[in-house]
Amino acid sequence: MLGRHTAAGRCIALTALGTLVLTGVTAAAAAAPPPKPAPASDAAQTVGADRPPAALLRALERDLKLKPGQAAERLVNEAEAGVRAGRLRNALGQRFAGAWVRGATSAELTVATTRAADVSAIRAQGAKAAVVERPLSELQAVKKKLDRAAARIGARNTPVWYVDVPANRVVVQATQRSAATAFVKAAGVESKGVGVRVSTVRPRLLEDLIGGDAYYIESSARCSIGFSVTKDQQQGFATAGHCGSQGDNTAGANMAEQGSFQASTFPGKDMAWVSVNSDWTATPDVEGEDGKRTQVTGSVQALVGASICRSGSTTGWHCGTIKQHDTSVSYSEGTVDGVTETTVCAEPGDSGGPYVSGSQAQGVTSGGSGDCTDGGTTFYQPINPILSDFGLVLKTASDQAGTPAPEDSGAAQAWAAGRVYEVGATVTHSGVRYQCLQSHQAQGAWSPGSTPALWQRL
Repeated sequence: MLGRHTAAGRCIALTALGTLVLTGVTAAAAAAPPPKPAPASDAAQTVGADRPPAALLRALERDLKLKPGQAAERLVNEAEAGVRAGRLRNALGQRFAGAWVRGATSAELTVATTRAADVSAIRAQGAKAAVVERPLSELQAVKKKLDRAAARIGARNTPVWYVDVPANRVVVQATQRSAATAFVKAAGVESKGVGVRVSTVRPRLLEDLIGGDAYYIESSARCSIGFSVTKDQQQGFATAGHCGSQGDNTAGANMAEQGSFQASTFPGKDMAWVSVNSDWTATPDVEGEDGKRTQVTGSVQALVGASICRSGSTTGWHCGTIKQHDTSVSYSEGTVDGVTETTVCAEPGDSGGPYVSGSQAQGVTSGGSGDCTDGGTTFYQPINPILSDFGLVLKTASDQAGTPAPEDSGAAQAWAAGRVYEVGATVTHSGVRYQCLQSHQAQGAWSPGSTPALWQRL
């Protein structure tokens, strides 16, 4: 069981290693608000933000304390912000230092750069500008050094570390400041560039749980289905790697024979996929509020600050926001890199379950701390790496199936449905070159020419 932990009893100190307190921002754009961007309906339509289920809106209003109408507005704003952030990331190149949304309706998009001369270009895209010291690539390199150090020496007393994009620094969460200092030193990282978050909270894997629908491993352990997937004509589902090992047999919630683990990675990552027999049919559905289902239409990665909801059989449907991507967590069972931290609550019984932002699949529950009475923190394994590593195709409302096309070593490979594309990737389609704006697995209906929310023509 996860330890209970109240807001009053959770004393967290945020300091910085070295002699200076780092705020990250060395200069900023003018105080005047940026011009409001014109509606970008293509973005909302592409990711399904213009037609969210009523149950999803109700849950967002409840958990994020929004007024009627704000949840729907927030989803549209987040979809459009992702497009503008993608364009700016590609335009800024190595000067790009991250992007995030804020406000009750996510109406405020901020994009960070390391050069003041970029401010006007950022504002022209309807975003606020932050001029910071370090590009995102530099922060990611620092985090990778910490990842390597954790693999060598362990990280029991420094259970979480991540890139804090709004603060323009890397943060280490530690049980005490001396542990963080030793960890940073072992990694060979300059201490002045790393912040320390002191907390007694230790994330744990959410074992013996259900996310969407329950399933049982070897007639004993219990976890939950994340998202339905296919590989060639074989149906199955993605889930957490700590739930089972390759070859383990599974049964459904009704205890009927179901399938077996085809691949599982844990620690390092927390991902697995289970193939099912012909008695089971993969669907794009995720269990939502009050037994209502929401359908997944894709896997476009949401920005930091965006709203996100999680399904779990223990605690039901709960929502929150994304705190940061590319987080490393040291569980007692091993370290997991590249997970996303959220403010969504969870409890034992919710592991392996799905996270969605609007109708876009985001990931599967890995672990966390706290509970849904006093609040908590959860981490999810992003879905796109699962699809890419295991060669899977996400089951969506458009009913795409098959196996992703093999990777092409060319600089501008031919676009192919089923392949996972990262921001900045270039492809050719119908003789035209395009650049990716948002990380996603390509759906059959999402060809570059028809989805300006995902692809920019070069």
